Amino acid sequence: MTSNSKPYASLARPLVFRSLTEDEISLLHEASLEIMVCTGIRFYEQEALDLFKKAGASISDGNLVRVPHHVVEWAMRTAPKNVTIYTRDGLRMMALGGYRSYFGVGSDCMYIYDVHNGERRRAVLEDVRCGARLVDALPNISFVMSMFMPHDVPVETYERHQMAVMLLETRKPIVFVGTDLSSTVDTIEMAAIVAGGLDTLLSKPSVINYVNVTGPLQHNKEGVQRLLYAAERNLPTIYLPGAKRGIDTPITAAGAMAMGNAGQLAGLVLSQLKREGSPFIRGNPAWGELDLSLMTSLYVSPGPIRPAGWDLAHHYGLPIFGTAGCSDAKVFDAQAAGEASLSILSHAISGANLVHDIGYLDCAMTGSLELVAFCDEIIEWVRRYLLKVEISEETLALDLIDEIGPDGSFLESEHTLRHVREEWRPKLIDRRSYQRWFERGATTLQERANQKVLQILETHHPEPFPEDVVAAVQAVVRRADQRLSGR
Repeated sequence: MTSNSKPYASLARPLVFRSLTEDEISLLHEASLEIMVCTGIRFYEQEALDLFKKAGASISDGNLVRVPHHVVEWAMRTAPKNVTIYTRDGLRMMALGGYRSYFGVGSDCMYIYDVHNGERRRAVLEDVRCGARLVDALPNISFVMSMFMPHDVPVETYERHQMAVMLLETRKPIVFVGTDLSSTVDTIEMAAIVAGGLDTLLSKPSVINYVNVTGPLQHNKEGVQRLLYAAERNLPTIYLPGAKRGIDTPITAAGAMAMGNAGQLAGLVLSQLKREGSPFIRGNPAWGELDLSLMTSLYVSPGPIRPAGWDLAHHYGLPIFGTAGCSDAKVFDAQAAGEASLSILSHAISGANLVHDIGYLDCAMTGSLELVAFCDEIIEWVRRYLLKVEISEETLALDLIDEIGPDGSFLESEHTLRHVREEWRPKLIDRRSYQRWFERGATTLQERANQKVLQILETHHPEPFPEDVVAAVQAVVRRADQRLSGR
């Protein structure tokens, strides 16, 4: 593997942080089941309706599905509790499940802060390429997403262009989005080409299908089709119904969690009905928050729904998807650094498994490669913070303490020499004295992050794929461009 990463380099929480009691979790679960069997959930896809009906669900009003409790309980038992994701070289990269946390970037920001001149501008395909190469080089970013929505390619096929660039610019796993089934079909075809065949891709998945559906009780046709297609092939899918408290769900945390959880459980059931045992990744049951006074999305709100939502999600033992390393700030400033750092820490101690949107600014409208580089360092900080302390004869060093005594110094001991390199030393966070900092240029955090990004983009070149593989991937994109343009 050529990328600067370590397989299974996860953040593992040593202690359990709980917000809800078992009784409270049970109440929320039962409320979700009641919503599923009494209120019902609409599915705008005939195959889904047929699968639900065959399993014993009732269908009324055309597409209103009411799922019996026992079907939900069955799906909870059949879905895998751990999902392994690989690099495109076949190396194990992420073990999703439990309380292990991995971090990656997000997708489809409309704008970017140009790393050469600092200007905020519309994103282009080259920005997707630069983002993928940066992620490939950063050791604490475990997976890649497109980061940017390029405006210089056909809007009908931009997702194929994004996927081709990601596949060819990094060996790390990819989380891909899609507007419809056809883009997902082409995306998986390209991933199979790079993996060396569909069987290889399916046996060692290096891509994850990310589906957002309209809302907890409204599952649109395009999202459901994408779930069913991936489930049939046993490829992992993140299934996250959109939910904004006070808009799509009740504004109260309990009501939002119960309703959001019902929507995610319905997606879980459908995935298992399509193929029992297909890997399913869920999220916080009511992850979407809105500032109703401004009508803007909140990416890093500290509301009680976040820790409580993680407790409810962990109740089902499935891999969990989250959002961190981002900010509602408009630029990479103190607010951005604070919100990004706090969200990374909160997700790590909550045990979210697959955490995306590193580098987002401005309510997900603008991406910052400098913020991605900074978050890479913060993830390492949190990783160190969560390490268990080793207590052994070597680390207690009682003989050494007795030897040096109360009047000596440990600075020149062999023991200090053996262990001093275990201490963490940041690359971007500055620890020097004022005078040394001033003599070295008096740079700001943002300037140091910018220098690091530019250095990586100038010097890091992922190992290229064979020419026939590159040509085959590009052929899929050209075919889609021609088909969808009407030529």
